[in-house]
Formats: sequence, C-alpha cells, structure tokens
Amino acid sequence: MHLAYPAVLSALLFCTGLYGVLARRNAILVLMSVELMLNAVNLNLVAFDVWLSRAAEETLHSGQALTLFTIAIAAAEIGIGLAIVLAVHRNRGTADIDKLRDTAEGHDPDDPDDPDSIAPATETGAEKAEATA
Repeated sequence: MHLAYPAVLSALLFCTGLYGVLARRNAILVLMSVELMLNAVNLNLVAFDVWLSRAAEETLHSGQALTLFTIAIAAAEIGIGLAIVLAVHRNRGTADIDKLRDTAEGHDPDDPDDPDSIAPATETGAEKAEATA
C-alpha cells in the first residue's frame, strides 16, 4: 500500500478534528475533536514507521512506540478533561463554552440591559451654568 493513502486519511481526520475544535460550543464535543486529531497523528506515526521500516534493515518501530505514548497521554487527557468539564457543569449548570467564557469575563460595561453599567447622565449647558452660579 502506498504511503499516500494513510497520509490523506490522516489529513482528513485532522481537519475534521480541527473543525470540531473551532466550531463546536459543547466542551465534550471539543474533547472528542481533540481525540480525532490525536488519532490522526497516531495514524501518521504508524504509517511512516511501516514505510521507513521497509527501507531500513534494522527496524526499531519507534513510530509505534510513540503511538503507544500518544494513546496513554490521550487517555489521561480525556480523563482529566472530562473531570474538569463535569465539575464545571456541576457548578455552572452548562458545558457551553461561549456561556462559560461570558461568565468568566464578567458583564459587558456597554450592555444596556445591565443596571450596574448605566453611566451617569452628562450635564447640559444650562445645568452647568446653574451649577457654577
């Protein structure tokens, strides 16, 4: 099998994961998209390891060893990430990234619906004249 087939499949998987990270609002779906990207990297590592092992006489299979490390790191990442998402969901009531970002930044000072952000009215010319008199 040619190296182009797994490389193209890996590129498609990575692009799908990248789109999921950039376009999704749910934190769990973002974590799943990151896993897709890591699986694309794993596919590339194994494909290039097989391709390079055919050319070399001694095969170390370093690509497959790196893939095992990547799988272990991905398992730890999904465990910790899911625990954080569940804790945030329990505290805030949502896993929507945009809503969490809004609550982290606080209120918009230019928001007309926020009663705390009402700016004091500016004085008119007549009020200024009265105040100086």
